Amino acid sequence: MADHSISTITISDCCIRLMRGGAGAPLLFLHGGGGMGIWLPCMARLVKKFDVIAPEHPGFGESDTPAWLDTIGDLANFYLDFLDQFDLRGVHLIGSSLGGWIAADLAVRNPTRLASLTLIGAAGIHVEGVEQADTFLSNDEQRIRDLFYDQNLAEAVIAGSQRPGLEDAMLKNRMTTAKLSWQPRNHDPQLRKWLHRIKVPTLLIWGDQDRVFPKEYAFAYQRLIPGAKVVIITDCGHLPHVEKGDAFAAEFEAFIGAMRIAA
Repeated sequence: MADHSISTITISDCCIRLMRGGAGAPLLFLHGGGGMGIWLPCMARLVKKFDVIAPEHPGFGESDTPAWLDTIGDLANFYLDFLDQFDLRGVHLIGSSLGGWIAADLAVRNPTRLASLTLIGAAGIHVEGVEQADTFLSNDEQRIRDLFYDQNLAEAVIAGSQRPGLEDAMLKNRMTTAKLSWQPRNHDPQLRKWLHRIKVPTLLIWGDQDRVFPKEYAFAYQRLIPGAKVVIITDCGHLPHVEKGDAFAAEFEAFIGAMRIAA
């Protein structure tokens, strides 16, 4: 029996694809620029404790591309409408890479429906002097290799990405990501000024071998978000929830468990 369902919903006149499974406190997962193609193994673990909700952003994959989509702020406001429409409260918000930028922007704007915030290799800020892989300047294969520490896993992902029927979705995801984050590259110069407004418990999970947003970004976010906790996962690249899914889920569950004890 499947541990999740796939449906479409309409928010703000935009129809999006939605995966959802489990029961418990709501967990909203916001994917990165590569899209939300599959239900990840770490989600199959998290559904045992949480109501895991994984939408495909407007402009990505099978979701609509609305005329109003111009900035990351538009997606942050879209997901505030999403939370309102479903009347979700006590939400554990997780964002990876581009999705981390959206999540941070949302939490700055209005955190009232949130119980916690988790950022995974998040975009959104710029750290001077830190060398990064620029995924916009790489071909498809190199871009995937740059995401992972384990190059055997990278090769498997490359092979899977070459299946017929995926080309259109990948191109759509790339075009939308470029529209949202080409210039300034992968960040909003204004965001760091307001990260102090995030008042919910915040977990920053990074791979120690992240080449896209190196671990220095985790500590930069920590300095800007009051009380934020950093966890660095060893032998891991830009996508800990993919490359080290069990370690990611364990760290997240421990963080939420500690919150509950403290409360």
